[in-house]
Amino acid sequence: MLRSVQTKALNVLGEPLQDCSHTPLTGFFRDGCCNTSEDDLGSHTVCVSVSQAFLEFSRFRGNDLVTPIPEYNFPGLKPGDRWCLCAARWLEAHQNQRAPQVYLASTHQRATDIIPLTLLKEYALDLN
Repeated sequence: MLRSVQTKALNVLGEPLQDCSHTPLTGFFRDGCCNTSEDDLGSHTVCVSVSQAFLEFSRFRGNDLVTPIPEYNFPGLKPGDRWCLCAARWLEAHQNQRAPQVYLASTHQRATDIIPLTLLKEYALDLN
């Protein structure tokens, strides 16, 4: 049971957090956003565009995001899908040259507790 309540979320740019994906439905709360709370120990805060290189890296690290798991209503991911990724996993992928690109408007500000904003900006798909 989740103990904490979501608060009005801001993205890494200090603006209201935008949706990441409803198809597939993502987020710690499965609300389409990279919202987080004290219960989200993995900090599912980084909205990414999943790449093949990242999917292979994640599977190698023991987290198969490709295979559907119907009992959890998880369709499996394919390159190009948007997904709320754990901040530490994104950083690990970056350190191994496998980090996917990021949507800053949909990335929760708490991601910067783990990943420097300057680094996220290097991977931004939505930075003008």
